[in-house]
This record gives sequence, C-alpha cells and structure tokens, in this order.
Amino acid sequence: MHKIQSDTLKLGVLVSGGGTNLQAIIDAIARGSLHATVAVVISNNANAFALERARNNNIPAVCIRKKNFPTIDDYEDNLINTLRDYGCGLIVMAGFLVVPGEKFVRAFNNRIMNVHAALIPSFCGKGYYGLRVHEAVLAKGCKVTGATVHFVNADIDGGPIIVQKAVEVRDGDTPETLQKRVMVEAEHVILPQAIQLFAEGRLTIENNIVRVAERLSDLSP
Repeated sequence: MHKIQSDTLKLGVLVSGGGTNLQAIIDAIARGSLHATVAVVISNNANAFALERARNNNIPAVCIRKKNFPTIDDYEDNLINTLRDYGCGLIVMAGFLVVPGEKFVRAFNNRIMNVHAALIPSFCGKGYYGLRVHEAVLAKGCKVTGATVHFVNADIDGGPIIVQKAVEVRDGDTPETLQKRVMVEAEHVILPQAIQLFAEGRLTIENNIVRVAERLSDLSP
C-alpha cells in the first residue's frame, strides 16, 4: 500500500497546446478551491498558448523540446532536473502530447497525473489523443463519454484511475463540439478536484487501485 501525501504542494504543469486545463487549475487556485501553486509550466511546443497563459499569471514558462537533445535520456534528464529545480511535488500532464519515458515515470513515481478525454478503459492508449478520441467516440455511436484523471505509469493511459466524470453525447455532435463539452463539463472540473485530493493527502494506491479517504469533517459523529 502506498499513501500519496504532499505538505506544501507545488505543481509542474506539462502542456503542448492552448492550456485550457492549465487555466482551470489557475482559476481553481484563485477561487480557493485548490490549495496549491503552479511552480512552473513546461511545454514541448514553443508556440503553445499555454506558455502565454503562464506568463500572464506570473508563472515561470519553459519550453523543452525533445528534438533539441541528442538522446531521449538527455531530454528526460533535462525535464526531470527542471521540475526538481522548481520543487515540484506533483507533475500534471494537462494536454501534454509527449509520452513519458520509464526514467521520467520512475523519477516521479505516483506523482504524475494525466487528464484523458474519455472514460478509461474506453478510447485510450496509443493513438488516442486530441480530436481522435472524440472522432472514435462518435464513430462508435456512444451515448455517453467523459474524462478521466489517472496516475501515470509505464503503460499509456494505464495508470490507476483517480476520478472520472461522464458527459452526454448529443445528436448532431461533431468532434469539435464534443471535445469542447468534455473539456468544460468534465476535464476542467475533475482535474483540479484530483489535484486537491492529492494535496490533502487523501489518495492511497493499493493493488493499482486508488482509494480516496474521507475528510474527518465529512464523517458523522
């Protein structure tokens, strides 16, 4: 059994695109529902708008591109060292399109979260990212989809599930409309929630299953 706990939680947020999930984290911190700080935002894409979001909120923004390093080991070493330099206690993959390697996962064992735009184990794994997820959901004729926050391990989208939220698939949906609804109704809601559970030390992993402890204040007398 491994209990996940963090005293003063600093987040390292990894992004590749617009950073709407990053914004959801920033907004949750601002309204007081998430007790953490974003220590650094890192992208593999120099043009990612997420970096601009970070700068607009006085958060350090760093671009680390895999192709700028001679080997994967060198790239991961740089990524690991940067996150450690900023004192990150939890790594959040919020639309990060680089698959983490074994060295990276080992360095932050049970301290990496990912948000995936489907209800794992459906529509996940290699090749399922971005609009491809929602295209597959619509092609299958699903009536319900959603999002999942999970810990990251060596298997793509295979880590222990922390929280999920379902979203209706509506008649006439396109991949774009469905993607937006899943983001707004699920991803932006459950990602800050999962981070807060980690910050409160309420997550325990046992046999690859995440258990969520109740708050003492939630227990009946």
